[in-house]
Amino acid sequence: MTEKTLNWGIIGCGDVTEIKSGPAFGKVANSRLIAVMRRNAEKAEDYAKRHHVPKWYSNAYDLIADQDVNAIYIATPPSSHEEYVIAALKAGKPVYVEKPMTIDTAAALKIQQAAEQTNTKITVAHYRRALPLFKTIKSLLAEKAIGDVRFVRMEMSQPHNSSITANTEENWRVSPDISGGGLFHDLAPHQLDLMVYFFGEYSIARGLALNQGQYYAADDFVMGEILFSNNIAYSGTWCFTIDENNTKDLCEIYGSEGKISFSVFGHYYILSKQGNEERVDFQKPQHIQQPMIEEVTAYFLNYNESNPCSVAQGVKVMRLLDAFTRSSI
Repeated sequence: MTEKTLNWGIIGCGDVTEIKSGPAFGKVANSRLIAVMRRNAEKAEDYAKRHHVPKWYSNAYDLIADQDVNAIYIATPPSSHEEYVIAALKAGKPVYVEKPMTIDTAAALKIQQAAEQTNTKITVAHYRRALPLFKTIKSLLAEKAIGDVRFVRMEMSQPHNSSITANTEENWRVSPDISGGGLFHDLAPHQLDLMVYFFGEYSIARGLALNQGQYYAADDFVMGEILFSNNIAYSGTWCFTIDENNTKDLCEIYGSEGKISFSVFGHYYILSKQGNEERVDFQKPQHIQQPMIEEVTAYFLNYNESNPCSVAQGVKVMRLLDAFTRSSI
């Protein structure tokens, strides 16, 4: 891009954009939020006025066509990501798209093809990559702070009405047609992307998905295994019908000389080595996506050549989601 400032437009200014992401666009250097869209025009106007955004729309294509908008953040439910991302790319406007990138791998591959054909930048909002906590863990692994990594064990257990997800008027997150699956599809992209971020390519991915509680149509129990190309083995378990007194969000990375433990949705890690434990806590950002938005803005404006999370990396995560929950991909 030749522009000096990104004039962002948000497609889908729902709850996730109220604090986690939306305000950050106006707090990052060379970035401002100038337009928002929501199908309900009154709610779009209300959001715009509360957040001091000059333009609002009820039609996504009107926002995409706005000549003042030169970058687009897509925060709608996953079922519409493919349509809106491709339309924005064809308009020559770089895209920052929420996770999960799409509802399945096939749709993600169509986005990847469109990005290549239009030669337009796109970043997937796996924003935990940009948080100091996970950058530090990645550095510890690179420095072999726990020796050679042998295996990773991850567990997430939550009640079916867990408050860990963002509040919405309609619980579309448990509607497979809209979200791609259930709460696993909403939360696991963060967790699995960190594994790709830490360990790179994988050669084997397989899993099992069940609907044990029958609270909704989506799977509520998932198990998955990954063999990374560097022979690091991973196993993960997700259960969304557990008693509220037994909730868990834990990832443990075991090495030849120690262990790193952390919560993907927390703000600490514990380094265990030679019988000693060191806990390091990190401050939660007011707008948790702001560090990622800073990196995306620099990338879109060509101040930084490195894509914070490329569409190819987003496809890898979608393949994992499908491998764990579908019979074939």
